[in-house]
Amino acid sequence: MAAKKVLLLCGDYMEDYEVMVPFQALQAYGVSVDAVCPGKKAGDVCRTAVHQGIGHQTYSETRGHNFALNASFDEITANGYDGLVIPGGRAPEYLAMDEKVLDIVRKFSDAKKPIASVCHGQLILAAAGVVQKRTCTAYPAVKPVLVAAGAKWDEPDTMAKCTVDGNLITAATYDSHPEFISLFVKALGGSVAGSDKKILFLCGDYMEDYEVMVPFQSLQALGCHVDAVCPDKGAGEKCPTAIHDFEGDQTYSEKPGHDFTLTASFESVDASSYDALVIPGGRAPEYLALNDKVISLVKGFSDKGKPIASICHGQQILSAAGVLKGKKCTAYPAVKLNVVLGGGTWLEPDPIHRCFTDGNLVTGAAWPGHPEFVSQLMALLGIKVSF
Repeated sequence: MAAKKVLLLCGDYMEDYEVMVPFQALQAYGVSVDAVCPGKKAGDVCRTAVHQGIGHQTYSETRGHNFALNASFDEITANGYDGLVIPGGRAPEYLAMDEKVLDIVRKFSDAKKPIASVCHGQLILAAAGVVQKRTCTAYPAVKPVLVAAGAKWDEPDTMAKCTVDGNLITAATYDSHPEFISLFVKALGGSVAGSDKKILFLCGDYMEDYEVMVPFQSLQALGCHVDAVCPDKGAGEKCPTAIHDFEGDQTYSEKPGHDFTLTASFESVDASSYDALVIPGGRAPEYLALNDKVISLVKGFSDKGKPIASICHGQQILSAAGVLKGKKCTAYPAVKLNVVLGGGTWLEPDPIHRCFTDGNLVTGAAWPGHPEFVSQLMALLGIKVSF
């Protein structure tokens, strides 16, 4: 049984990262998370929005992943949960008009259970009347509503700003996630051990959006030092990402995702100083597998027996590097050919969220497997979350 149980309050066109990163990160840490939306039941889908600043006076929006709910709104009660998470995006605008939503939020507040809200999610807190005389931050455009509702406004000097006031944790945007999630885990009574690790992410253009950001921020939230590099790019440069989803066609669809900001230079990074390597999937691996420097880097981690965690199409790189020989692994089903020809023993990902560990190697099939994927990498690195 999970140590803690959390409610995630969803709606159509909530921000893509702001729902999935806390949803899967908390599960990876052993927390049970129920995602619900008014008027929908378990198995139904909420559409999401990709919000990001691209140089205009406000953020842009494009369609994100389809997010599958795992519980029914009409069947939940606040007293069955230890905490509440409210993503931002556009969903909070209409959720803030739903009395059933506001009633649930008030019950969490009255019970002084942790409430973590990000970006535009604070519109719901204001409508529920739970921010009076409370210090809060949010996406800057939410300031007038919070001030009118009696909150003490804490200006976000960066979009990674977080503010804590008693049981209330508020954040400006998804850039806040590492601290936001860490503070929420602490508020739930959690503690982290063994997170003094350095982890390197091998990135490329059109890697899958979730497959880079979810593990990246999940590991940062634990306290790990995480760097992301891409051949021929430096710190501060960006990689465009791809949103891969199943929408009724014979294979996955692709939509543009968020732009992902790199933290280090590929050419100057000292790979030997890192404790583990993570390889996201998407379309990037098919061209990264042709890069001799990438192959050399992967072989270096493998030769030293350091943990390598690779998901989806990332195994195309492992196969090209010759590090799958004698290893049992899974991947996105279409990558089975690469795995078998690379000398690996194929493990069927049934269901698609199945992940496997063989020695220093963690492999997953697709982003629904992130909770297992991150959890298994944590185990190899000796990182534990206790409640």
